[in-house]
Amino acid sequence: MTKKSSNTVWHHATITRADREKLHGHKSVIVWFTGLSGSGKSTLAHAVEDYLHKQGISTFVLDGDNVRHGLCSDLSFSDSDRIENIRRIGELAKLIIEAGVITLTAFISPFKSDRNSARNLVPHGDFLEIYCQCPIETCEQRDVKGLYKKARAGEIPFFTGIDSPYEAPEQPELVVNTHEQSLDDSVQRVIELLVSRGVIQSPQEN
Repeated sequence: MTKKSSNTVWHHATITRADREKLHGHKSVIVWFTGLSGSGKSTLAHAVEDYLHKQGISTFVLDGDNVRHGLCSDLSFSDSDRIENIRRIGELAKLIIEAGVITLTAFISPFKSDRNSARNLVPHGDFLEIYCQCPIETCEQRDVKGLYKKARAGEIPFFTGIDSPYEAPEQPELVVNTHEQSLDDSVQRVIELLVSRGVIQSPQEN
């Protein structure tokens, strides 16, 4: 990683995050979906965004594959590049919540230390970790992208769950059993979390 320049100074905006949240009519947080490939992270993140959008709530999803097409297109899937990938995402998500937007991220993010580093970038309560819990056998049966098959054949090195570890969250804000719960039920559990944390109002109150 390139050494940080010493010739930069943080510029404090005249419009604050609180100003932007007031304009949007809700608070902003990072909703961090983590889990194995095929566990339903992206599906759930986009379904939650769809629900919130229909409620007039400002959101943005940072999806693992999409981010690797641009911002992180220079990174591989080695452990060191995975760490850098999550570092960049954490910094980007931090900037987006400053815009008063609920930011949903869908990344395997296999290492606890990296997720904790992302959490520590923002004030307490602004990072909600959601563990999409799903047995690897079920993820492998789904194999929507054919990645597990390629990993088993040795075509994809450093594949999480096969030859690279996944460190499950120990104290996430929410665990969603995506192999047992319906997508609608999973979305409702996330919405209930956002309401309980005071991020959004209950739909009945809108």
